[in-house]
Amino acid sequence: MIFVTIGGFRAFERLVCQADRIAGEIGEKVTMQIGYTEYEPQNCQWRRFMSRSEMDQTCAGARLVVSHAGTGSILTALEHSKPLVLVPRLKAFREVLDDHQLEIAREMQRLGITVVYDIADLKSALENPGVKPVQVTGSSGLTARLKEYLDRLEKPAAGDEI
Repeated sequence: MIFVTIGGFRAFERLVCQADRIAGEIGEKVTMQIGYTEYEPQNCQWRRFMSRSEMDQTCAGARLVVSHAGTGSILTALEHSKPLVLVPRLKAFREVLDDHQLEIAREMQRLGITVVYDIADLKSALENPGVKPVQVTGSSGLTARLKEYLDRLEKPAAGDEI
């Protein structure tokens, strides 16, 4: 099963629509958490929101996680040692106020996480056998430090509204 999550703060029409199109073309179950996205998927199971335990359970059962480049979603996939494909929200599409998710995605790509910058490339990323889990090893403090770092990258500049 492929789990697609976009977090809970903003819609992400571009990712949800593309993932739904792909779900209709592949022979694998797709489950999506779509938040405030207006488009309602036709080719997969979906929920607008999930509790933390539902998110953990769905992520644990997934072969692959596709996510926006939000810290909570990234950390959930890493905690479950799942292969992760990130699709950062982009300012050019008015999905965010600035391109902070690009910065997060680039940092995660340095760690070996697959990043899709052009939504047209999503299907090939999902089919790529080279997409593997990234292991966060070392002390438990490493995960906390990674979360702190990602949180700093994700925070909007002073005066920006979400």
